[in-house]
Amino acid sequence: MAGIAGPAKYEAWYHTARGAWIGEMEFRLLMRLLRPAPGAMLLDVGSGTGYFSRRFAGAGLRVTGLDPDSGMTDYARSADPTLAYVEGDARDLPFPRHAFDYVTAITSLCFVDDPRRALSEMWRVGRRAVTLGLLNRDSLLFRQRQGRGCYRSARWDTVTAAHAWWQDLHPAPRVVMRSAVFFPGGGIGARCAEQLLPNVLPWGGFLAIALHKPSREEVRNER
Repeated sequence: MAGIAGPAKYEAWYHTARGAWIGEMEFRLLMRLLRPAPGAMLLDVGSGTGYFSRRFAGAGLRVTGLDPDSGMTDYARSADPTLAYVEGDARDLPFPRHAFDYVTAITSLCFVDDPRRALSEMWRVGRRAVTLGLLNRDSLLFRQRQGRGCYRSARWDTVTAAHAWWQDLHPAPRVVMRSAVFFPGGGIGARCAEQLLPNVLPWGGFLAIALHKPSREEVRNER
């Protein structure tokens, strides 16, 4: 996403009051859905400057970041040389089957022209679960920000559209959806409202989707 905003400028947004609040809401929701085991291996697809990669690493996960933009991966490496970053395409991941316990893509599929193929690749290399963070078309954030700034080239998705992406995955996933950032201004009122509104409501600007792989026993029982 360096073509949208340079790495330093993109990273700086997460250190503004509004950006830090939104980043925290998104990270907490993803961790709640993922519930990863400490020390598990996670692939962060579309890792950008490494903001979320570093957050996951700080939570005790062994993280590898992947991004197609060399400027982003160079910046991410400079921000934390202890993490591994790889240049690559979400639609053709350079990893073997089940190389990671978990795979995540946080607002990165919004810039991929074939999200269904990318999700299929993430499902292939993930052993336990895949989580997606999408820009929600059915939200106040869409009304306020679509076509502006870093959102200029982004695709805004709906639950209905995203549902088609995993219909052909095998084994069939157990899907959990939640949303956050209902009032994206980030002021005191927005933060108070965020505590009151349940994440099961589908109108938050950040749509989080967790796809969990069934156990072997669950697959056998389905047969």
